[in-house]
Amino acid sequence: MKADIHPKYYMNTKASCVCGAEYDVASNEPTIRLDICSNCHPFFTGNTKILDIAGRVERFEARRKATSKKGK
Repeated sequence: MKADIHPKYYMNTKASCVCGAEYDVASNEPTIRLDICSNCHPFFTGNTKILDIAGRVERFEARRKATSKKGK
């Protein structure tokens, strides 16, 4: 096996999430920043988050109401 070809392995890497949670993990990076983790992910917390980007939810609701009125 060739010497000095493997990256440095950090045993005490700090992985921090935007929600404030911090974890000690092992990685090739000295620090890791996470957008979402098990403390704030909807799958693990059971909370649902609706991200309304450019009014998509309102447009969907309007289409749904329009189709339900046609069927009656």
